[in-house]
Order: sequence, then structure tokens, then C-alpha cells
Amino acid sequence: MNKLVLANLVHRPMRSIISAAAIAIEVVMIISVAAIFLGQIDNNKIHTNGIGADIIVRPPNSSFLNGLGGAPIPAKNVEALRKVPHVAVAAPVIQSFNLGGSPEILFGIDYESFNALRPFVFVEGGPFQGPNDLIVDDVFAKTEKGYHVGDTIQILNHPFRICGIVENGKGGRKMLPIQTLGALTGSPDKASLFYLKSDDIANQETIRQEILHTPGFQAYQVQTMHEWLSMMTPDHIPGFDIALNVVTFIATLVGFLVIFLSMYTAILERTREIGILKSMGASRTAIVSMVLRESILMAVVGIALGIGLTYAIHSLLLTKFPTLFFEITNEWIIRAAIIAFLGAIFGAAYPALMAARKDPIDALAYE
Repeated sequence: MNKLVLANLVHRPMRSIISAAAIAIEVVMIISVAAIFLGQIDNNKIHTNGIGADIIVRPPNSSFLNGLGGAPIPAKNVEALRKVPHVAVAAPVIQSFNLGGSPEILFGIDYESFNALRPFVFVEGGPFQGPNDLIVDDVFAKTEKGYHVGDTIQILNHPFRICGIVENGKGGRKMLPIQTLGALTGSPDKASLFYLKSDDIANQETIRQEILHTPGFQAYQVQTMHEWLSMMTPDHIPGFDIALNVVTFIATLVGFLVIFLSMYTAILERTREIGILKSMGASRTAIVSMVLRESILMAVVGIALGIGLTYAIHSLLLTKFPTLFFEITNEWIIRAAIIAFLGAIFGAAYPALMAARKDPIDALAYE
């Protein structure tokens, strides 16, 4: 029976190739979308955690997602936070979501205080020398034809000179003076949030209570870095699960329909063959098993091809778009494989039952 299954697939190579390719595309869609979505979350977590802060202070009712809250609070409020007991460093920051070119979060920083949270490691150049200077990380510096200190790039329709290139993992990939970014975004002398560093990690709760009892800060959101990181999961991201489920459903539907159409057409083409098998004593179970084995074999080939293509896409994106965090996880590889496999089984179920129900006399008389 296994030889017959393989012979059927080889006898119609184009149909088999298209079916396996459709399953591969299904797997690529599921894993790739999950990799991009999860990659952006984890990239945000890595860069925020790398700032070196222990506590994040946000204005009331602001989103915990970086870059989405604007800059609604006076940057001078940082002085009150610096007076709170056990606060070693307080740094005001503007985070602005920029859609010019590829989506990114721009960081407007006060260099002295931001650097005090955790010092920058410069690969080339140094700190800001003027209001139109820009610090970029080494990943961004490798994009396109490569950037070096002294090069000029456009941000928010404004020219900036790269004054320094730092190791990635601290804040954003592009960091501007806070006064400059505030002026460009219509928020002069404002901040999006404050990053604090405590003198001792054990004093975090004391700092939180002191801030919440400070006049003007009673309604502010005060989170430890650990608390913020725990919220950066798909369950807490608005629309994340919905978008992922929609893409997964569409990919599954494509795979299901292709397998269904492929096997349905194959049964119509092999009506006489099925009649011969049944006249020779093949049971309904054997006929169903034959059809399902064909779909399973195509599913296995398609899944393997899809996983391989996903890693190829990852390598290509890493070369062309090094700033894009594409995270392939074993969990989503397994999930995509199971979804594609079940889709192939269910897609072949009706054609298999249809073949099993054929009357051998009618099948043999079919022209």
C-alpha cells in the first residue's frame, strides 16, 4: 500500500508539488507572523531592560507601551524625583513613535542622566556636541551601505549628524537630545516618562511610596522594571492575539482548501483505479488509509519545506533588515506543524470517505 501511495504522488508530480508548497506557505505564514510579532515585543524588552533603570515613572492613564503616550509631562519634574530618598539617578526621556521609513521608536534623552543609568559603550565617536547631533547603535550603523560618525541622516524631515555609534541594547536605535526631539514633536521641555535608578534594589518599594506621596505625583504610574517586563507579553498587547489568530486561521484555511481540492480531484481522476482495488478485495478502511497516507506524506514534506523556508527568510531579513527582530521559537514551529498537519488530515477526510463509498461496479464502468 505504501508503494502505491508513493506511486500515486510521483505519477502526478505537479499536483503533489503544489499541494506540498501550499502547506509550506501555510507554515511560513504562521511562524513568520509570530516571529515578527514576538520579535518586536522581545526587542522592546531587551532595549528597555538594557537602559539600566530600576523604576519607570509614567503620567496617569498612559500606555505601558513605549512610544505611544506622547510627551505630556514637564521634563523639569525630574528634579522632584531626584530629591526622593534612595533615588540615585533620574532621567527624563521622550519616546516618539516614528513611521518615516521603517517604524521605530525615537529616544530623546538628557545625555548626562541617561548615561548615568548605565554608561554607553561607544564603538565610534562620542556624546552629543550640539542640538543636531545623533547617537545610533551599531546595528543601525550596519544598515544600507553603512553609517559612520560624521554622516548626516534625515529624521522627522530634519538633518542630524551622527556623533556617536554605541553598542546596541540600550534604549532606542536612534537617540537625540531631548530638547531637539521635543521641539520637533511639538513638546518642548516635555517628557514621556522618567527612568530611575535606586541606590539599592531593596529600596524600590520605599521609592514607589515616596513618589506616590509627593505632591503632583499621586496619580502617576510607578512600576519596577520587573513589573514592566512581566506586562510585555502577547496577552497584554492590545490586538496581538486577535491579529495572530486571524493570520493563523487564513493560513490554515488556505492549506485545508488546497489539500481538499487536490485530493478531491485525485479521487475523480482515479475512479477506475479505486474500482479495481475494491474488486480485488480492498476494504473501505484500506481506501481511506491510502488517501490519508497521501495527504500525510504531502503534509510532512510541506511542513519540512516550510520550516526550512522560514529559516531562509530569517537569514535574508537579517542581511537586508538587521534592525528587524525576527524571533523563531520552537513553540511556534511545533504549533504551525500541528496546525498544518491537522489541516491536511481534515482536508483529505471527505475525499477519502467519498472514495471509500464508491461502488466497485460503478467505478469500473466509469469513463
